[in-house]
Amino acid sequence: MSGADLSAQVRAADPDRWLSSRLVGDPAGRADLVALYAFEAELAAIPRRVSQPLLAEMRLTWWAEHLPGVFAGTPRKGHPVLEALARAVARHDLPQAPFDAIIDARIAAAEGSEPDLEALYIAPMALAARMLSPEARPEQTAAAGRAWGLAQTGADQWTIDMALDEANAALADLPVAAFPAVAHAALARTPHRGPLSSRARLLWATLRGRL
Repeated sequence: MSGADLSAQVRAADPDRWLSSRLVGDPAGRADLVALYAFEAELAAIPRRVSQPLLAEMRLTWWAEHLPGVFAGTPRKGHPVLEALARAVARHDLPQAPFDAIIDARIAAAEGSEPDLEALYIAPMALAARMLSPEARPEQTAAAGRAWGLAQTGADQWTIDMALDEANAALADLPVAAFPAVAHAALARTPHRGPLSSRARLLWATLRGRL
């Protein structure tokens, strides 16, 4: 599977974040975002592909067992997502703990627990921002990640809008280069929209630096 194939995979599974990744001008940075989003998409799809929580846990555990190789620079050979993720990890010296937490949160959710906003949305957004700018700090993106997580987990629109307003205050100091890592959160203000409307919304948010 090529980089284009991974991009197509993310476009199908996670169109909002795929759109925001198109705002990254640097091809390597864009590929790194796609690698992160492809990894998350693979995990998110597992519970939908199996009939029982135990089977989901087994498949998610497979990913957990292969993470050490990713961070050692020896990913499973021939696995496009793990290989792409290993390249992103090496380029940005990313820590393993947030990736472990994503898998743990997916296992817990498969067993019926409430989604862990920190592990599934807040920390991954911070990782994405760090990929695009080493000066990006987790506290700058935390509220935006929470707003995105609330939108993905079915919170009411008033709660989402309040979280987005809080996010904008924190984003004032976010490096411009890192904004595509949070831009898709702007789409949470208009949940019923088409592709053209989404693109316009993302461009407007990026030009203003506000969600």
